[in-house]
Amino acid sequence: MTVSVLSDPGVTAGVGRTALLVAHARALEARRPDAMAVDPFAEHFVRAAPGCEGWPLHPDDVAPGDPLWGRLASYFALRTRVLDAHLLTAVRAGVRQVVLLGAGLDSRAHRLPWPPGTTVWELDRPEVLAFKQAVLDDLEAVPSACRRTVPVDLREAWPQALTDAGLDPRQPVAWLAEGLFLYLPAEAELRLAGDLDELSAPGSTLAYEIKLGLEAANVRANPVYAAARDRIDVDLLALFAPGPRPDTAAHLGALGWSTATRTPFDHAAGLPRAPRPEPDDALAANRWITGVKTR
Repeated sequence: MTVSVLSDPGVTAGVGRTALLVAHARALEARRPDAMAVDPFAEHFVRAAPGCEGWPLHPDDVAPGDPLWGRLASYFALRTRVLDAHLLTAVRAGVRQVVLLGAGLDSRAHRLPWPPGTTVWELDRPEVLAFKQAVLDDLEAVPSACRRTVPVDLREAWPQALTDAGLDPRQPVAWLAEGLFLYLPAEAELRLAGDLDELSAPGSTLAYEIKLGLEAANVRANPVYAAARDRIDVDLLALFAPGPRPDTAAHLGALGWSTATRTPFDHAAGLPRAPRPEPDDALAANRWITGVKTR
Protein backbone atom coordinates (compact mmCIF):
# COMPACT_ATOMS: atom_id res chain seq x y z
CA MET A 1 0.00 0.00 0.00
CA THR A 2 1.20 3.52 -0.77
CA VAL A 3 0.32 6.79 0.88
CA SER A 4 -0.44 10.21 -0.55
CA VAL A 5 2.06 13.06 -0.43
CA LEU A 6 0.70 15.60 2.04
CA SER A 7 0.75 19.21 0.91
CA ASP A 8 1.29 20.69 4.40
CA PRO A 9 2.71 17.95 6.63
CA GLY A 10 4.16 20.17 9.36
CA VAL A 11 7.47 18.30 9.47
CA THR A 12 9.41 19.93 6.65
CA ALA A 13 11.39 22.49 8.65
CA GLY A 14 13.41 22.84 11.84
CA VAL A 15 13.29 20.09 14.42
CA GLY A 16 10.32 18.58 12.59
CA ARG A 17 12.58 17.83 9.64
CA THR A 18 14.93 15.90 11.91
CA ALA A 19 12.03 13.50 12.48
CA LEU A 20 12.06 12.83 8.73
CA LEU A 21 15.83 12.35 8.81
CA VAL A 22 15.48 9.68 11.50
CA ALA A 23 12.53 8.04 9.74
CA HIS A 24 14.55 7.89 6.56
CA ALA A 25 17.44 6.22 8.38
CA ARG A 26 15.00 3.63 9.72
CA ALA A 27 13.56 3.12 6.25
CA LEU A 28 17.01 2.39 4.82
CA GLU A 29 17.81 0.05 7.69
CA ALA A 30 14.59 -1.92 7.26
CA ARG A 31 15.71 -2.95 3.74
CA ARG A 32 19.05 -4.38 4.89
CA PRO A 33 19.32 -8.16 5.35
CA ASP A 34 21.31 -7.59 8.56
CA ALA A 35 19.08 -4.81 9.88
CA MET A 36 19.79 -3.57 13.39
CA ALA A 37 16.12 -2.54 13.65
CA VAL A 38 13.13 -2.85 11.34
CA ASP A 39 10.49 -0.13 11.12
CA PRO A 40 8.00 -1.03 8.35
CA PHE A 41 6.26 2.35 8.62
CA ALA A 42 9.29 4.63 8.26
CA GLU A 43 9.41 4.55 4.46
CA HIS A 44 5.78 5.63 4.26
CA PHE A 45 6.42 8.70 6.42
CA VAL A 46 9.26 9.76 4.14
CA ARG A 47 7.26 9.19 0.96
CA ALA A 48 4.35 11.25 2.32
CA ALA A 49 6.48 14.33 3.01
CA PRO A 50 7.26 16.77 0.20
CA GLY A 51 10.89 17.64 -0.30
CA CYS A 52 12.18 14.11 0.25
CA GLU A 53 11.84 12.88 -3.31
CA GLY A 54 15.60 12.57 -3.87
CA TRP A 55 16.36 10.72 -0.67
CA PRO A 56 17.48 7.14 -1.40
CA LEU A 57 15.19 4.46 -0.04
CA HIS A 58 17.37 1.44 -0.76
CA PRO A 59 20.85 0.75 0.66
CA ASP A 60 22.11 -0.08 -2.84
CA ASP A 61 21.60 3.59 -3.74
CA VAL A 62 23.89 4.80 -0.94
CA ALA A 63 27.54 5.35 -1.86
CA PRO A 64 30.17 3.65 0.32
CA GLY A 65 31.34 5.99 3.04
CA ASP A 66 28.37 8.33 2.67
CA PRO A 67 28.44 10.37 5.92
CA LEU A 68 24.70 11.05 5.91
CA TRP A 69 22.95 7.93 4.66
CA GLY A 70 25.80 5.70 5.81
CA ARG A 71 27.33 6.68 9.14
CA LEU A 72 24.56 8.88 10.53
CA ALA A 73 21.85 6.50 9.37
CA SER A 74 23.60 3.58 11.06
CA TYR A 75 23.78 5.64 14.24
CA PHE A 76 20.01 6.14 14.21
CA ALA A 77 19.48 2.45 13.49
CA LEU A 78 21.64 1.46 16.44
CA ARG A 79 19.86 3.96 18.68
CA THR A 80 16.52 2.51 17.61
CA ARG A 81 17.68 -1.01 18.43
CA VAL A 82 19.02 -0.09 21.86
CA LEU A 83 16.00 1.96 22.91
CA ASP A 84 13.56 -0.65 21.62
CA ALA A 85 15.31 -3.18 23.85
CA HIS A 86 15.22 -0.79 26.80
CA LEU A 87 11.45 -0.36 26.55
CA LEU A 88 10.77 -4.06 26.05
CA THR A 89 12.88 -4.88 29.10
CA ALA A 90 10.72 -2.51 31.14
CA VAL A 91 7.41 -4.02 30.04
CA ARG A 92 8.71 -7.58 30.53
CA ALA A 93 9.40 -6.54 34.12
CA GLY A 94 5.75 -5.55 34.48
CA VAL A 95 5.55 -1.86 33.47
CA ARG A 96 2.41 -1.22 31.45
CA GLN A 97 2.63 2.55 30.90
CA VAL A 98 5.01 3.77 28.17
CA VAL A 99 5.49 7.45 27.38
CA LEU A 100 7.32 8.69 24.29
CA LEU A 101 8.35 12.31 24.85
CA GLY A 102 8.91 14.06 21.55
CA ALA A 103 7.64 10.97 19.77
CA GLY A 104 8.26 12.34 16.28
CA LEU A 105 7.66 9.76 13.57
CA ASP A 106 8.42 6.84 15.85
CA SER A 107 6.09 3.87 15.30
CA ARG A 108 6.86 1.82 18.40
CA ALA A 109 3.18 1.70 19.37
CA HIS A 110 2.58 -0.25 16.17
CA ARG A 111 5.71 -2.29 15.56
CA LEU A 112 6.85 -3.58 18.96
CA PRO A 113 5.37 -6.72 20.62
CA TRP A 114 3.73 -5.09 23.64
CA PRO A 115 2.25 -7.30 26.37
CA PRO A 116 -1.53 -7.16 26.80
CA GLY A 117 -2.61 -4.19 28.87
CA THR A 118 0.18 -1.87 27.71
CA THR A 119 -0.66 1.75 26.91
CA VAL A 120 1.70 3.89 24.84
CA TRP A 121 1.33 7.68 25.02
CA GLU A 122 2.94 9.77 22.27
CA LEU A 123 3.64 13.42 23.04
CA ASP A 124 4.66 15.88 20.34
CA ARG A 125 3.59 19.05 18.62
CA PRO A 126 0.10 18.86 17.07
CA GLU A 127 1.33 19.20 13.48
CA VAL A 128 3.79 16.31 13.86
CA LEU A 129 1.18 13.98 15.33
CA ALA A 130 -1.36 15.02 12.69
CA PHE A 131 1.06 14.18 9.88
CA LYS A 132 1.88 10.81 11.42
CA GLN A 133 -1.79 10.01 11.96
CA ALA A 134 -2.67 10.83 8.36
CA VAL A 135 -0.03 8.38 7.12
CA LEU A 136 -1.08 5.67 9.56
CA ASP A 137 -4.72 6.14 8.57
CA ASP A 138 -3.78 5.75 4.90
CA LEU A 139 -2.09 2.48 5.80
CA GLU A 140 -4.99 1.35 8.00
CA ALA A 141 -2.34 0.62 10.61
CA VAL A 142 -3.40 -1.01 13.87
CA PRO A 143 -1.30 -0.45 17.00
CA SER A 144 -0.10 -3.41 19.04
CA ALA A 145 -0.81 -1.52 22.29
CA CYS A 146 -3.42 0.94 23.42
CA ARG A 147 -2.09 4.10 21.75
CA ARG A 148 -2.93 7.59 22.96
CA THR A 149 -1.60 10.73 21.31
CA VAL A 150 -1.12 13.92 23.30
CA PRO A 151 -0.62 16.98 21.05
CA VAL A 152 1.40 19.36 23.19
CA ASP A 153 4.52 21.49 23.14
CA LEU A 154 6.87 20.00 25.72
CA ARG A 155 7.96 23.48 26.72
CA GLU A 156 4.43 23.98 28.08
CA ALA A 157 2.29 22.26 30.74
CA TRP A 158 2.52 18.76 29.33
CA PRO A 159 2.17 16.78 32.62
CA GLN A 160 -1.45 17.87 33.01
CA ALA A 161 -2.17 16.96 29.39
CA LEU A 162 -0.63 13.52 29.96
CA THR A 163 -2.58 12.74 33.12
CA ASP A 164 -5.74 14.03 31.43
CA ALA A 165 -5.00 11.44 28.72
CA GLY A 166 -5.05 8.68 31.34
CA LEU A 167 -1.54 8.27 32.77
CA ASP A 168 -1.65 6.99 36.35
CA PRO A 169 1.29 8.43 38.36
CA ARG A 170 0.74 5.77 41.03
CA GLN A 171 1.94 3.10 38.60
CA PRO A 172 5.44 2.78 37.07
CA VAL A 173 6.13 4.42 33.73
CA ALA A 174 8.70 3.61 31.04
CA TRP A 175 9.79 7.00 29.72
CA LEU A 176 11.66 7.59 26.47
CA ALA A 177 13.13 10.89 25.28
CA GLU A 178 14.79 9.85 22.04
CA GLY A 179 16.49 12.77 20.31
CA LEU A 180 14.71 15.34 22.46
CA PHE A 181 17.11 16.75 25.05
CA LEU A 182 19.57 17.68 22.31
CA TYR A 183 17.28 20.52 21.27
CA LEU A 184 16.15 21.78 24.68
CA PRO A 185 17.81 24.63 26.56
CA ALA A 186 19.47 23.50 29.78
CA GLU A 187 16.76 24.86 32.04
CA ALA A 188 14.03 23.20 29.96
CA GLU A 189 15.84 19.86 30.13
CA LEU A 190 16.07 20.00 33.92
CA ARG A 191 12.47 21.13 34.23
CA LEU A 192 11.28 18.28 32.03
CA ALA A 193 13.29 15.77 34.08
CA GLY A 194 11.75 17.11 37.28
CA ASP A 195 8.26 16.98 35.80
CA LEU A 196 8.56 13.36 34.70
CA ASP A 197 10.00 12.42 38.08
CA GLU A 198 6.87 13.73 39.77
CA LEU A 199 4.80 11.40 37.58
CA SER A 200 7.04 8.37 38.22
CA ALA A 201 6.31 5.71 40.81
CA PRO A 202 9.21 3.54 42.01
CA GLY A 203 10.10 1.03 39.31
CA SER A 204 9.73 3.59 36.54
CA THR A 205 12.44 3.65 33.87
CA LEU A 206 13.88 6.34 31.64
CA ALA A 207 16.11 6.51 28.58
CA TYR A 208 17.33 9.68 26.89
CA GLU A 209 20.10 11.03 24.70
CA ILE A 210 22.35 14.05 25.24
CA LYS A 211 25.42 15.76 23.88
CA LEU A 212 28.03 16.67 26.47
CA GLY A 213 28.34 20.25 25.23
CA LEU A 214 29.64 22.49 22.48
CA GLU A 215 31.98 20.57 20.21
CA ALA A 216 35.33 21.83 18.97
CA ALA A 217 35.56 23.54 15.59
CA ASN A 218 37.18 20.51 13.95
CA VAL A 219 34.26 18.33 15.08
CA ARG A 220 31.68 20.88 13.96
CA ALA A 221 33.29 20.67 10.51
CA ASN A 222 32.65 16.92 10.38
CA PRO A 223 31.14 15.75 7.04
CA VAL A 224 28.08 14.39 8.87
CA TYR A 225 27.00 17.91 9.80
CA ALA A 226 27.91 19.39 6.42
CA ALA A 227 26.04 16.67 4.51
CA ALA A 228 22.87 17.08 6.57
CA ARG A 229 22.95 20.84 6.09
CA ASP A 230 23.87 20.98 2.42
CA ARG A 231 22.00 17.97 1.05
CA ILE A 232 18.74 17.83 3.02
CA ASP A 233 18.57 21.26 4.68
CA VAL A 234 18.90 19.97 8.25
CA ASP A 235 21.32 22.21 10.13
CA LEU A 236 21.86 20.08 13.21
CA LEU A 237 24.42 22.43 14.70
CA ALA A 238 21.96 25.31 14.55
CA LEU A 239 19.21 23.18 16.10
CA PHE A 240 21.24 21.84 19.04
CA ALA A 241 20.60 23.85 22.19
CA PRO A 242 23.46 26.28 22.84
CA GLY A 243 25.24 26.86 26.12
CA PRO A 244 26.60 24.54 28.82
CA ARG A 245 24.65 21.34 29.29
CA PRO A 246 23.19 20.35 32.67
CA ASP A 247 24.09 17.17 34.55
CA THR A 248 20.59 15.79 34.36
CA ALA A 249 21.72 12.33 35.45
CA ALA A 250 23.02 13.78 38.73
CA HIS A 251 19.79 15.75 39.13
CA LEU A 252 17.79 12.55 38.71
CA GLY A 253 20.10 10.74 41.12
CA ALA A 254 19.21 13.25 43.82
CA LEU A 255 15.54 12.50 43.12
CA GLY A 256 15.93 8.76 43.65
CA TRP A 257 16.97 7.47 40.24
CA SER A 258 19.84 5.07 39.57
CA THR A 259 21.36 5.99 36.21
CA ALA A 260 23.95 4.58 33.81
CA THR A 261 25.69 6.58 31.07
CA ARG A 262 27.11 4.93 27.95
CA THR A 263 28.42 5.98 24.58
CA PRO A 264 26.81 4.69 21.38
CA PHE A 265 30.02 2.77 20.71
CA ASP A 266 29.50 0.75 23.90
CA HIS A 267 26.57 -0.95 22.16
CA ALA A 268 28.37 -1.78 18.91
CA ALA A 269 29.80 -5.19 19.85
CA GLY A 270 28.65 -7.93 17.48
CA LEU A 271 27.08 -5.45 15.06
CA PRO A 272 29.45 -5.01 12.09
CA ARG A 273 27.67 -1.95 10.67
CA ALA A 274 27.29 -0.09 13.96
CA PRO A 275 29.35 3.11 14.03
CA ARG A 276 32.83 3.02 15.56
CA PRO A 277 34.88 6.01 16.77
CA GLU A 278 36.67 8.03 14.12
CA PRO A 279 38.80 11.21 14.11
CA ASP A 280 36.95 14.49 14.75
CA ASP A 281 33.89 12.40 15.43
CA ALA A 282 30.45 14.03 15.36
CA LEU A 283 29.17 11.17 17.54
CA ALA A 284 31.88 11.27 20.20
CA ALA A 285 30.00 13.65 22.50
CA ASN A 286 26.73 11.70 22.35
CA ARG A 287 25.64 9.78 25.42
CA TRP A 288 22.73 7.44 26.01
CA ILE A 289 21.51 7.49 29.59
CA THR A 290 19.17 4.99 31.21
CA GLY A 291 17.71 5.07 34.67
CA VAL A 292 15.42 3.33 37.14
CA LYS A 293 13.57 5.08 39.91
CA THR A 294 14.47 3.22 43.08
CA ARG A 295 12.62 5.27 45.69
